[in-house]
Order: sequence, then structure tokens, then C-alpha cells
Amino acid sequence: MDFRRQVVERWPARWPVQPFREPAWARQEPTYRECSPALIDAAVKRADARPAGNWFVAGASRDIRRDKPFGFRVGGRELVAWRGADREPVIGPGACPHLGAPLGDARVHCGELVCRWHGMRIGPERPGWSPFPAYDDGVLVWVRLDRFGGERPTDRPVVPPRPSGGVAIDAVATLTGTCEPEDVVANRLDPWHGAWFHPYSFTRLRVVSAPRGTDVADADDRFVVEVTFRLAGKLGVPVIAEFTCPEPRTVLMTIIEGEGAGSVVETHATPLGDGADGRPRTSVIEATIATSDRPGFGKAARIAPMLRPLMRRASARLWRDDLAYAERRYALRTGRA
Repeated sequence: MDFRRQVVERWPARWPVQPFREPAWARQEPTYRECSPALIDAAVKRADARPAGNWFVAGASRDIRRDKPFGFRVGGRELVAWRGADREPVIGPGACPHLGAPLGDARVHCGELVCRWHGMRIGPERPGWSPFPAYDDGVLVWVRLDRFGGERPTDRPVVPPRPSGGVAIDAVATLTGTCEPEDVVANRLDPWHGAWFHPYSFTRLRVVSAPRGTDVADADDRFVVEVTFRLAGKLGVPVIAEFTCPEPRTVLMTIIEGEGAGSVVETHATPLGDGADGRPRTSVIEATIATSDRPGFGKAARIAPMLRPLMRRASARLWRDDLAYAERRYALRTGRA
């Protein structure tokens, strides 16, 4: 018996980090037979049929500040966000009602924006400038755009279930791709590509169950996956995770068994509008909210500001690849390949 095999056999099963064996990349078990395009398309259509109440993710809560405006777009509309004197987010049109100056370049003074072109003050009570409903869930800020959304409006967005109680660390990564939200959702509802497309992060991936057919109850509309998150060399963290869609532009991954059970990754797709080339742009805003009942996690939470950049970097690395997937899907779907 070689030394490595002895180590693997004697490794304590209760430890969260486990050694693993894996075949060479090209010798993995192919997953294309299970990954039915019709199955993914049906899951995307079911997600698209769910109500969103005209709410769209604007950005991370930490990006909406009291001292600096945050300029962004949704559906081709220029918007601006900041925190008022009561620290609540204020979101409205991004053009000054005077001569159209970009309010994303304004300054915040006493809870109001001051336009840099002519000094006009902008706030919730400004005639000719009306804010949109906004909601801060503690991790992300949402804006409600009724004319663009076209649905029956709701008082608050569909915020996915998050870790309750205990200690949690959250980080938000944002990237932009040439595609539509449905292409981002389709990518996340294809767990079979994980170990093939992201071998630097995932190994030993197996889809345990997937929704079949078109008439699927909400409780059964989920993908359950066994996967090992690679750490270094042949060490990783095995977990069981599920993927669900609480609303049309959100895919929620929840760890249901293993280390960090209850931790979630929320992938939100916000349509930005068309770029200069006439093709749509979509912002992928991904919130990772990690939790653990291990005593050491509480100590790690104390250095959360140091951990967040690492968490954002991990999300961004995956999405640089996954946006290529989503963009390719959009190009093929629309005949623009």
C-alpha cells in the first residue's frame, strides 16, 4: 500500500477538509448525456414565469454610501443612488432635471446631491425629480422600476433565504457580459459543467437530482449536487448543494449538507440595456454569504474586511469563465454567433 493511500484511509471522516482522488481532466465521466438542453430550457422558463414585483438588484449595500453617489443603469435607464440623512437608500433618475448633467458625478451634502454643473440640489422632495422605490436587504440594494418591469408591483423584492442566526460573512462581486439575464440563469442551472469548465475550483461533481418535465411543483424545482470544493493539491471540502430560482433573475445555491451548511451564493442578473454595438448587457451581481457553526468561524468573521476581497476574487474568477458560456449561449440563441 502506497503512502498516499494510507493517508486517505486514515484521514478522520469528521474533518471538513478531505483528501480526494480524481482522474485526469479528459478522463472524467462525461456529463453531456445528463445535461439535456431541453431540461435547462424548461427550468429557465419556469423561473421566468415567477413574479419579481418589478424589483432589480442595483448593487452591494456597501456601494451605496452617504458621501458619494453610485451611478448605474437598469434597462437602458441611467440611475443614481446614495444614502440620505436617515441612511436609507435613495434611487432616482441619473440625469439632472436642469440640463441633464450626470448625477453619478455629483457630490453629497446634507443628505442631498449637489450637481457639479450648476449646483442644483437634488433630493426626494425636488420638483421634477422623483425617486423610485428602493429596498436595502442588508447585503444588496434593490430598485423597483414599474414601467420597465411591467408586472404588478410588490412592496419588497423576493429576497432569497439566508443564514439565520449565528455569524455570517458576505461579499459581493459584480461583472458585466454581452447577454441577457436568461443566459446567466441558464448557466447557473447547468451544474453539470462545473468540474469540466472550472477544474480549478470543483472536482468529483455529481448531479444527484434534477427536475424533469415541464410540470414541476415548486418544492421539486431544484438541482441537487454533490461536489468537492478544491482547496489545494488533492485536498477539498465535500458538500451537497441545491440550486433554485426564487424569481426570474436570481439563482440561489444553498449548501444543505457538509461544511458551511446554510451558506448561500445568490446570483442576480440585472439587465443594463444595449451597449454601443446594439447588443444587450447584463450585470451579474453575485452575493456570497458564508456561515459555519465552528468556533473558529467567529474568529474569522472578525477579519471579514480582509476576507471579502478573497471571496470576491473567487466569484469573479468563476464568472469570467461563466460569462463566456452565457455570452456564447446568447450569440447562438439570437443568431449572432
